[in-house]
Amino acid sequence: MKQREFKDQTMKTSKPPVARRKSRSEAVQSPAVAAGLAEIATTVTAAATAATAVAANAVVPEPPSWTAAKRILPTKRANNATDAAYEILRQKIMDSELAPGSQLLEQEIALLLGLSRTPIREALIRLQLEGLVQVIPRHGIRIVPTSISDIKEIYEVLISLEPTAASLIASAQPPVDVTPLESACNDMTEALERGDMQAWALADEAFHLQLVVLSGNKRLSDIVMTCWDQVHRVRQFTQRLRPHPQPRESIAEHRAIIEAIRSGDAKLAADLYRRHRERGWRDQTSVLKQYRIHQA
Repeated sequence: MKQREFKDQTMKTSKPPVARRKSRSEAVQSPAVAAGLAEIATTVTAAATAATAVAANAVVPEPPSWTAAKRILPTKRANNATDAAYEILRQKIMDSELAPGSQLLEQEIALLLGLSRTPIREALIRLQLEGLVQVIPRHGIRIVPTSISDIKEIYEVLISLEPTAASLIASAQPPVDVTPLESACNDMTEALERGDMQAWALADEAFHLQLVVLSGNKRLSDIVMTCWDQVHRVRQFTQRLRPHPQPRESIAEHRAIIEAIRSGDAKLAADLYRRHRERGWRDQTSVLKQYRIHQA
């Protein structure tokens, strides 16, 4: 009898099993964050290469997505682990592989890049100063999106300055060699024929970058380059939502600009370029409005 009473009492006082407590990373990760982390995971090999190059004081190769558009710019050197972390994370943000508005934990980034938290923290501070991330104490970082008003201001700058670059090239004496512009158009055509819209977009960027540099006006180039990364970021974002609606028309417009430059018609070159950029602005905003997106 006593044994039965003891058993009944034990059953009454025993506690239900405690569910496993989720780790901090499991608790805060959303599907968007998980996707972002998966993208970062693909750069672990790149990070290892960068770390090895840093140790050897070697040139760290630029990420593939930037090579076409920045092939005429000086190659950057990663002097330490902070530089390597900065370059990799910045590229991921610029390519919209880390989605605007997503959040990441500092320790997760450090683990996935194979670097200690100190260089990661220093790299994030640099990115925050550039307005690309928001460092949230004890909660990691948030990828700062670009608003439509920001995009509008960026295109207003480009539409004001880039046609001037086209005009300067057309009126230059002796004539400027426009082979780099033709090569960019050829790259666009080849990419379109094989259905590679990512390569097409990068060749398109190369055309615009080459044209600004060929103008010979360093101050104009410097001002345009302050907007360049933001334009690239928005284009990469919208390209993921919807491919460029008129890729062949863009190539034709580029070739028309080249012909105007060759003929020395500065006004026509500037006008064609301005109309080309204005159409690009309309295409970008139409994609964002279609998906009811106010930030990119």
